[in-house]
Amino acid sequence: MFEKDSLISGLLLGVFIPFVGYALVLEIYDQLDAADIISGFGSGDFRRRTSALLGLCINLIPFALFNRKKFFYSMQGIMIPTIIYAGIWFFNFGINILD
Repeated sequence: MFEKDSLISGLLLGVFIPFVGYALVLEIYDQLDAADIISGFGSGDFRRRTSALLGLCINLIPFALFNRKKFFYSMQGIMIPTIIYAGIWFFNFGINILD
């Protein structure tokens, strides 16, 4: 499925990879907090905001792979949900950052 340049394959990856990245980052935070490495570091909102942003940035990995293979339609497919997710992130957390 991912050996062919397709907008659909990029859309599928762009929609689902941020959720996997978000879960992975939250698990890393929980493990570090359980080991008292980062206990008390940042508020709950900071952790949620940062986890969401890092989960979104994980879309850069397949984007770079598709760029290397010159799969431009797949790259466009990844960017569409990424831009939508970034807008949602900014809508939810932008006010907190600007204060």
